[in-house]
Amino acid sequence: MIRVMVADDQAMVRTGFGMIIGAQPDMELVGEAGDGVEAVEIARRTRPDVALLDIRMPRMDGLAALKLLADPAAPHPVRVVVVTTFDLDEYVHTALRNGACGFLLKDSGPALLVEAVRAAASGDALISPSITVRLLQHLNPPPTPSGAPQNVLSPRELDVVKLVARGATNAEIAGRLYISVGTVKTHLGSIQAKLDVRNRVEVAAWAWERHLIT
Repeated sequence: MIRVMVADDQAMVRTGFGMIIGAQPDMELVGEAGDGVEAVEIARRTRPDVALLDIRMPRMDGLAALKLLADPAAPHPVRVVVVTTFDLDEYVHTALRNGACGFLLKDSGPALLVEAVRAAASGDALISPSITVRLLQHLNPPPTPSGAPQNVLSPRELDVVKLVARGATNAEIAGRLYISVGTVKTHLGSIQAKLDVRNRVEVAAWAWERHLIT
């Protein structure tokens, strides 16, 4: 069972997400929080596999809670999916760098919510062309991108990075590059090590910062 916690300051949102999670045969809702402080407290007590966090919450916002929960040095790191409204929020960049495993719009629908939770639980990240790519497009990249330079990656690895940044799954990348899914995973492992990033979302952010996607 995938243990899920939901944190949002709107009771109706928490209830709706809870009903969707509870209806899945492989998921269990283990906690609900109305603000960031409560989210951290509940997560540390219940140790969920995945936390769905709103960005704007009282007492402690979702970004601060994300940093505490997803920190690899934490006793029990939690995989976090950020749930937000699409308002070109500048906080998205911080969420990427703090280890978010994906993004959802609050009105994305049950199917995408479930997909995001399963992706996070499996150590992957949901990058939807209709959501995450749109968010990344509206980020304001720094004049001098931070992190590893583009030439640390091989041409094939750059091909993989560009497809990840466009929201392609491992299977889709394999099909487009005529390689196996296992090879895609090997490339991703190498890419993450070379770029010193933790997940696909950070790989995508790296690509967008360097204008590799138009």
